[in-house]
Amino acid sequence: MEICNKCGLPQDICICEDLAKEGQKIYISTNTRRFKKLTTVIDGIDNKNVNIKELAQKLKTKFACGGTIKDGRIELQGDHKEGVRSLLISYGFSKDLIEIK
Repeated sequence: MEICNKCGLPQDICICEDLAKEGQKIYISTNTRRFKKLTTVIDGIDNKNVNIKELAQKLKTKFACGGTIKDGRIELQGDHKEGVRSLLISYGFSKDLIEIK
């Protein structure tokens, strides 16, 4: 059985990621790309404590859109600001620390 280096609990009940989710200030905004295409940008997620690749994959699957991770930000094709906010809250992020620009 593996033990987490941060919290000292076994890996299957480790709470480090849950604690990290509650204290992060996340910004959700939209950018206009070429040909007037909108992208939703999720910024402020600490990729050291949260698996950002897994989170991006869940968001892309949920909204049936393309996306990528650039410079620690998640970029989704289309305007999904409100949907992303509610989904992040359901994944355990604090609703008071999610700001829509």
